[in-house]
Amino acid sequence: MSVKETSRIQYVRIKDILACFIFIFMLPIALIAKIFIHNFWLVGEERQEARDNGYWFFKYVRENNPKQKIAYVIDKKCADYKNVKDLGKVIKWGGISHWFWYLVAKKNISSQKGCKPNAAACYFFEVKLRLWRNKRYFLQHGVIMNNLEWLYYKKCYFKLFCVSAKPEYDYVSEKFGYPSGIIECLGLTRFDKLHEKCEIKNQILVMPTWRENLVRPHGTFTENILKKQFTQSEYFKKWSEFLSSEELQAILSENNYTLLFYPHRNMQCYLDKFKELQLGDNIKIAVPEELSVQQALKESACLLTDYSSVFFDFAYMKKPIVFYQFDEEEFRRSQYKEGYFDYHNNPLGKWSGNLTECLKLIKEQLDNHCPENDRVKEFFELYDDKNCERTYNAILSH
Repeated sequence: MSVKETSRIQYVRIKDILACFIFIFMLPIALIAKIFIHNFWLVGEERQEARDNGYWFFKYVRENNPKQKIAYVIDKKCADYKNVKDLGKVIKWGGISHWFWYLVAKKNISSQKGCKPNAAACYFFEVKLRLWRNKRYFLQHGVIMNNLEWLYYKKCYFKLFCVSAKPEYDYVSEKFGYPSGIIECLGLTRFDKLHEKCEIKNQILVMPTWRENLVRPHGTFTENILKKQFTQSEYFKKWSEFLSSEELQAILSENNYTLLFYPHRNMQCYLDKFKELQLGDNIKIAVPEELSVQQALKESACLLTDYSSVFFDFAYMKKPIVFYQFDEEEFRRSQYKEGYFDYHNNPLGKWSGNLTECLKLIKEQLDNHCPENDRVKEFFELYDDKNCERTYNAILSH
């Protein structure tokens, strides 16, 4: 490990320790403030995001229940700040005001496990010591299909855990250890917008998920050293092989399709490496700041992914999906343990394990004009635009 990397980790640890003192300092102030401030809700996602379930929930509450005291927390310097700045009260992420409102809030609502002024300090007091038992509501980032131990009850103590499908509800209820009544099948709030009509382009969306060994601790990214390792990784080599395939280019050209490569946010620091490839005219690299994931999903006719749960959103719109899993054994061993969802045999998409199989499945979809998948309701029993409404009512009642 380089001196720079060691210094960075030490800096993070010092920040976490200092945050514990801020927590202790702000707590009595917040307790006094709670006497005068009642029923305040704080909503958020990741530090630089307002585009997921937290954003859509906040937007719904502001537009449909304007008397509800509520605020959104975000880094005000990020691109997504524009999405929320005119909706209502917005709090700067990580500052003293974030600490104050996080501790004052009757309900902390997030699509992520985090959304805290300092995740380590809050986890220490809320989960490890159980000294601060605030009410946290988990809107979810996506549909759960893997065994995610970090979301077990004794590692979170959520007041409400939202899920979207009966198989997901059954699995989380059985495996994650939550008491009765905490897990509710409500639907993802962002699903409401998937019911809106949108012009579908002749476009294949490619959205591979991240790899834990290619990002550095605490969700931040390495710089030159890991970027050099990244280009030597199987992940980069396989996706480079796919994007550079002459057969892929021929399939796209014959069907007058384009392909948009839009990897998980944790891998977007490496987009410049993919831009260096010799790509055909029909293959584009996404600019995430200019195009949200949801808009990309709505505009595309077919989705290709490896393990990203974003495919559930695509399936919800009854559109075809191809899975390309060239590193299945390694992924299960080093990142996510397998859950209830069988990628090889399911009603939502078709599986491939090598480039030849993957291209064959893509060709089949385009040759058949990306047909609608009528089996979606086998998975999603809730299929309407009332997900925000259900979630709001559930949070009110908890």
